[in-house]
Amino acid sequence: MHMAKRIVIALGGNALGNNLAEQMIAVKHTAKAIADLVEEGYEIILSHGNGPQVGMINLAMGEVHKSNPDTCVIPMSVCVAMSQGYIGYDLQNAVREELLNRGIQKSVVTLITQVEVDEKDPAFLHPTKPIGRFMTKEEADLLVKKGYSVMEDAGRGYRRVIASPKPIRIVEIETVKALADAGQVVIASGGGGIPVVAHGNHLSGVGAVIDKDFASCEIAKAVHADCLIILTAVEKVAVNFGKSNEKWLDTLSVAEAEKYIAENQFAPGSMLPKVEAATNFARSKEGRYTLITLLEKAKAGIRGETGTRIKL
Repeated sequence: MHMAKRIVIALGGNALGNNLAEQMIAVKHTAKAIADLVEEGYEIILSHGNGPQVGMINLAMGEVHKSNPDTCVIPMSVCVAMSQGYIGYDLQNAVREELLNRGIQKSVVTLITQVEVDEKDPAFLHPTKPIGRFMTKEEADLLVKKGYSVMEDAGRGYRRVIASPKPIRIVEIETVKALADAGQVVIASGGGGIPVVAHGNHLSGVGAVIDKDFASCEIAKAVHADCLIILTAVEKVAVNFGKSNEKWLDTLSVAEAEKYIAENQFAPGSMLPKVEAATNFARSKEGRYTLITLLEKAKAGIRGETGTRIKL
């Protein structure tokens, strides 16, 4: 067995900012938190979201098609691949620099990662993830005619929605393991991974986005991580959130988490997938645990000083 504790970290959107300029600043801040953990002797595998970034790429590619209809529409799977590349470039650059500034000689690498989904996943029948810009009713109707799914978003206009199927397996997982075993910091499965379906040996991209917390959970199980850290915009998980009997949780057993999920304590699209992924990993093997906390509290969280720790 490996000596160092192996940690998979799922970076939330706030670790990356909302645009290119914000991302450059955010990743420097993120790199410090990552380097703190490397300095403490942990093996690190990073995953990240790509919400604003993939929307921006999708919008840009749509504009190219609009101004030049001869160019083909770029599929969502390709947009995810592009987001993995440029987010990874910024992240690996910042983490490498921060490690070198501390005298740590360690390679940092981004892996373009495909994640297999089931084409019969019921999620394909009920697209829920909003993507791209807000549109007028007229623009939305045009998209629907072209076969896209569209929904009205909280009175702010219409947005395209795409499916969010569950990850089945990380295609490049053996490479992730080999790099981690070689002591490198690996950035993998960015944006939840490029969603693909398998037909024999052939993998074809599908128009979907995979939740990055679920994908991170699959990576963490496959690389035999000791801990999955899901970084988000709050220091701890709460029940009765925003109510007079609100309660912030330090620890949560898998059974308690499942009870709270059944009671609809966590908002879909924000805390719910995080708690579900956290519970899935903690349940997978005795001794494994998940930590949900803020980026800047990750080090303190591993020491047991803050965050919400979920275990069997």
